[in-house]
This record gives sequence, structure tokens and C-alpha cells, in this order.
Amino acid sequence: MREVDVAVIGAGPAGLFAAYYAGFRGLSVAVIDALPEPGGQVTAMYPEKLILDVAGFPAVKGRDLVANLVAQAAPFGPQYLLGTRAEKLAYADGRPVLGLAGGEQLACGAIVVTGGLGSFSPRPLPCADGAPGSGIVYFVTEPTELTDRDVLIVGGGDSAFDWALALQPLARSVTLVHRREKFRAHASTVARVLSLPVRVVVNAEVTRLLGDGVVTGAEVTVRGGATETLPVDVVVAALGFTADLGPLAEWGLRLDRRHILVDSAMATNLPRVFAAGDITEYPGKVRLIATGFGEAATAVNNAAVAIDPSAHLFPGHSSDAG
Repeated sequence: MREVDVAVIGAGPAGLFAAYYAGFRGLSVAVIDALPEPGGQVTAMYPEKLILDVAGFPAVKGRDLVANLVAQAAPFGPQYLLGTRAEKLAYADGRPVLGLAGGEQLACGAIVVTGGLGSFSPRPLPCADGAPGSGIVYFVTEPTELTDRDVLIVGGGDSAFDWALALQPLARSVTLVHRREKFRAHASTVARVLSLPVRVVVNAEVTRLLGDGVVTGAEVTVRGGATETLPVDVVVAALGFTADLGPLAEWGLRLDRRHILVDSAMATNLPRVFAAGDITEYPGKVRLIATGFGEAATAVNNAAVAIDPSAHLFPGHSSDAG
């Protein structure tokens, strides 16, 4: 059985800062997330969007914020268990034991849940069943890999238009298809995309993907109109994500709908289980990345005392370390 001082469930901004702070306190840490990349909702939904309300950054792209958080935690060597879920919670000698997907068990001194809105699963592209296996992605991990490619983006929300902005300077062509005439994306982002050489097809759906093992084209059908075949190398299915608490809902946590109730120490009703970030609820809660950072530090400091009652709740300022 693997052992760690603090298990952080959720690799979004609050979880990544919790990983740093646990390392700062001299605690070993594992970060668990169902998504294959760190960053949580930021990476999945708006990696190229500028975030304007993080202290110290007049503006920072989502992906850059995530990269900086990963770099900040890196000196302390956190373990990343990505693409897996924490499914079961048990206790052994008063310490939490997590059962992970696949059967592995992780013994913890404490748990900090930073799962944002819960587990994210991409909404599937309806025509993807039976389609060529390679060439369909639900978020782009490295935009430069799509240089000189014909890219088809499906969706009408912020992530679809963010990807159109990011990929247009790189790709050979970018086509965006949306099944409605109106978009859910921010109006200024839509206006920027419409001013670029991006083809936008509305009231239309991708009805078929072509290719043998690799996507080479797509059939796009306009409602009440004709079907057109487009050359396509990569399909970005930006149809949003579904989120729920998943197995956490069965742990016995006190909940307010999909949120975990915590006290001022970020403690839940379960021993040695804390929570921080958007997944939490308490009177006056404000769901901001900036708020999640402070909650993560509070949760880790209180977890440190739960692990070792002789530890100080406040370890001093990081600037004192030198």
C-alpha cells in the first residue's frame, strides 16, 4: 500500500497550490485527478482565456497559470496520479485510506478535496461512435502540434471560441461548426473570431467523420440544407463537460447539493478530511480562484496539525525560510 502525508483530490488551481503548500510544510503529497492533465476546469475549458482576477497577475492565460502552479510545487516532488479517480474512503488506525480506480490503495495522513465542480467528463461527439480512432480530441494539450493542420472545432461556447482564437494563427484552416445560430461564448470573443479567417458554420452538425483509423474529413450538414465534405485532420469536440461528485457523494460527507460543507478550518464532517476551492460551501462563500488559494493554505495548515498535533498551525511566512 502506497503511503503519503496528504492526498489532494483534484488538480485544479486550488489543488496545485495545496500541493505546493503541503511541500512547504514538509509533507509528502499525492495529487489525484480523473483528467489526464493538471489544471482542472481551467485546462479543460478555458486554457487560452486571460484570467484577470488572480492577485499579482494583471492578466494571465489559464494554461500559463497552471504551468506556474505546477512549477511552484515541483521542488517538493508531488506525486501526480492523473487519469484516475479516488473512489472509496476507509479508515485504518484512524488514518484515511483511499481506494483508487484500478484497485490501488493509498494510505494518507489527511485528505484535501479540491475537486472544483466534481469529476469532469467530456460530452461525447454524437458522430464519434464508429469513427476513426485518431484525430478526435476534447481539449488541446499542445496547440503547436496542430500547426499546418485542417482543424474542425465543434461547439459554440467559450472553449470552442478560445480554441479558434488560439489555433487560427497555427493551423492551415479552422472551421467552427455550431448547431445553433446563437453562441454561448462571450460576445467579445465571438466578435474577435468572426474578424479572423475562421469559417463559422451555424445551424449545422457534424454528421459523419471520414477516414481509416485516422480522421481525414468530415461531413457537415446544415439544417434543412445540403451536406458538405470538409478536409479535416483534427476534430476538437468542445461540447462542454458534465460534472458531478461521483464516488465522493457516497463517502458520508455533509453536502449542500453538489458542494461539501466545511467550517472555518476547511474541515469536513469526516475525520482528517478537508476541502478547499469551488467544491466547498460555507456562509459567505465566493467562488473565485483567488479564494481557493487561501482556502487551500488553510486546509493544509489544519491538516498538518491533524497529522501531527505538536505541529504549529501557522508555520511562518515563506519569506522567512531563507
